[in-house]
This record gives sequence, structure tokens and C-alpha cells, in this order.
Amino acid sequence: MQIFLLILCAVIGYALGSVNSSVIVGRLHGVDIRTKGSKNAGLTNTLRVLGKKAALMVLAGDILKGVIAVLLGILMSGWTTAGVGGYYPVVAGTFAVIGHNWPVYFNFKGGKGILTTATVIFMLDWKIGITVLVLFIIVVIVTKYVSLGSILGSFAVPLVALIFGHDLVFILFMVLLALLAIFRHRENIKRLLSGNENKLNLGGKKGEKPENEQV
Repeated sequence: MQIFLLILCAVIGYALGSVNSSVIVGRLHGVDIRTKGSKNAGLTNTLRVLGKKAALMVLAGDILKGVIAVLLGILMSGWTTAGVGGYYPVVAGTFAVIGHNWPVYFNFKGGKGILTTATVIFMLDWKIGITVLVLFIIVVIVTKYVSLGSILGSFAVPLVALIFGHDLVFILFMVLLALLAIFRHRENIKRLLSGNENKLNLGGKKGEKPENEQV
């Protein structure tokens, strides 16, 4: 029963995560967001290519699926008295991120999963979420690089989980989430090292390329 519920959490989480908000919003605007701007199916590229209203829709969608995945895991944890039930929300949330990155509905070509990852972490432990969010905001304000804030924030997640006294299994899942995020940012890391990474440009018009945009 425990194994079945763990698998069910993984399947449901993945199915929810595969509902890629950026791809859907892009199609509503008549474009495939994965062929525009930085070609990433995520919030930042949607903001650059389609503007703030479209980005808000993506923001809501990516947060919602992370919330629902973890809540379903919590619901399932009430179906068993075994200690492993406490990991159902972690499994569901982790697979929601995997679904976002490699969505079954969109030929396994998704985004980087940072927003969904952040939502899952907030749902699992708001203290970790707040700590990492502050780090992310500071890095982005100082450097204007969303990718750098995402990478450093991801790297910090398991360390913060360790500081707050979580057990080994939870920390290992946080390591997995961090590795997924960093792996998905491998091209950003190359551009950061070469000085050609995209900078955040909130003042630009819809469809406008920010300085150093690599298309």
C-alpha cells in the first residue's frame, strides 16, 4: 500500500507538473514560447516575449500546480499511519518539478522549473522558502541576473534544509531538486561565465530583447 501510494504521488505530481503554463499561455497568444526569446518555457522568457499580463498567467499556473501536488501528497499521507507517509508530499512536489521540466503533454520540452520548485519548497517548509527567496532577491537586485539568483538559490536549498534540522531523506530530495534546477541552467552557466547572459529588463516593452539576449 505504501509503495502504491508513493507511485501514485509520483504519477499525479508528474501529470500536474506537465501542464506547462508558459507553453499554454504562449499558444493562446499564437506563439510557441519555446521558439522565442531565450527559448525557455518559463516565467522570465514569457515576460520578455509576451509581456506582464501573460507572465502573470504563467506565474499563477506554475504556483498552482506546485500547491496542488503537495496538497494531494498531504491528503494521501492521511491514508496511512506509516512514517513513510510524511514523504508523500515531497515525492508529489518533486515529480511536479520533473513534469514541468520534461512535460509529457509537450514532447518533454519544458522549462527550468524554478517557480514550481520554489512553490513546492514553500509548501514543504516555509522557513526554507523564505530564506532562499531572500537570497534570490538579493542576487537578482545586485546582478540583474535571474538565472544566477536561481542557481545560487537552488544550491542553497539543501544546505538550508540541513540547518533547519530536516532528516536525511528530506535533504536528499532537496539535493535532487537543486541538481535538477542547476542542470536545467547549464546553458545559463556557460553564458554567465562568458559574460553573455540575459539580464532582467522589467522596463522593456513586450517582445523587446533585453541587452545581451541570446536568441
